Amino acid sequence: MPMMCAVSFSRRGRLYYADPGPYSPRVGDRVLVPTDEGPEVATCVWAPQWVSEDVGGLPVLAGLADDDDLRRDDAARRRRAQARVAARRLVREHGLPMKVVGVDVVPDSNAFTVYFTAENRVDFRALVRDLNRTLSARVQLRQLSARDSAKLQGGIGSCGRDLCCSTFLTDFEPVSVRMAKDQNLSLNPMRISGACGRLMCCLRYEHPLYEEFTAAVPAVGARASTPDGDGRVVAHDVPRQQVTVALDGGGRHACSRADVCGSRKAYEATHAAGLARPADTADPTGPTDTADTAETAGPAETAGPAETAGLTPDGGEDKSPDPPGGRSHRRRSRRRTEH
Repeated sequence: MPMMCAVSFSRRGRLYYADPGPYSPRVGDRVLVPTDEGPEVATCVWAPQWVSEDVGGLPVLAGLADDDDLRRDDAARRRRAQARVAARRLVREHGLPMKVVGVDVVPDSNAFTVYFTAENRVDFRALVRDLNRTLSARVQLRQLSARDSAKLQGGIGSCGRDLCCSTFLTDFEPVSVRMAKDQNLSLNPMRISGACGRLMCCLRYEHPLYEEFTAAVPAVGARASTPDGDGRVVAHDVPRQQVTVALDGGGRHACSRADVCGSRKAYEATHAAGLARPADTADPTGPTDTADTAETAGPAETAGPAETAGLTPDGGEDKSPDPPGGRSHRRRSRRRTEH
């Protein structure tokens, strides 16, 4: 079984999984993680342990960070802070409608990447020239969407936990207002919007459960039968897997999904009929072994109703003329069989 650990490049940031290789870092240790720009210092937040699944393609730790690596990481962090302050100051001076949300630096190539958000396209050519001159480095600007911005910055959601996009969520799936309607949530934008200003990604998590429940139970307003009587469905409670029914006799009854599910009730009705059959109605002679009967009777005795058609009910011979192809046809068939 392979081993796996989890690291984070920033405090309470997104987790990245890696193969510890020959190293055994503990929680809180600084390790070197290989990236496209070279090894970078990260913090181990999940100690290496064996995993049952076969995970491949994980980056292998380059080792534990020493003092030189930590000093280089601190210098890069200070340069990122200085570049962020300079970028925000120059954005204000140029009067550009954009917001700087993060800065990344590659120490080996002396290059900066400034991430920003904006409602529309921005002409930042003059800003790039001033940033190159101020930072004495090559600067690249990259525009992010609102969701990517929240993912990069991090934060606390309405649930009180860290944002899903900044911790474990890797891909953004489409979210629609229809999902909020299906979950009986308020359509107030302040209630169903996340830190990024878009619909919350967690609306997508429970939506398949609501779809499956709605397809299995009677719709709101439909007639339904419950153990307490018939009525009309007035509400669905998906988390409790219950349906609220207004009974015809008065009052409301919250019953489980199985009590009003048509397929379940049909199944129980079908099998209840078989189970309710009295035991004394069974055949007293018991089951007949058809194999033994065929072996004892032989071919002549098990000829079937075609051979007994020429006998009357009292056992005498039927004198009625044979239909065309009657007896002679049976004799020819018997001869062929005996031959």
